[in-house]
Amino acid sequence: MKAILKVVQQGEAFAVQSQKSESGQTMKCNIVLQELGGKYEDQFVGAMLGNLAQCRFCPGDVVAASLRFQTREYNGAAYQDILVTDIVKLNL
Repeated sequence: MKAILKVVQQGEAFAVQSQKSESGQTMKCNIVLQELGGKYEDQFVGAMLGNLAQCRFCPGDVVAASLRFQTREYNGAAYQDILVTDIVKLNL
């Protein structure tokens, strides 16, 4: 999904284990994004990995973002993950 969204909040980046990284670790940061239109619009909690996790945004920033929705099963339960694959602050 590609969308114009507003940043609600962003957590601090932290290291997580990664089989894809040469060092065995990568940085991860969670971000809450909301559709434009008001305080009752849909919100998404996504993970930013690697270099994206180092990007800092402020609440209220308007961004263009690509979100990848994935589901997985674990111990008979289904879980959904949202990965922010690209994000850019818009200068409005």
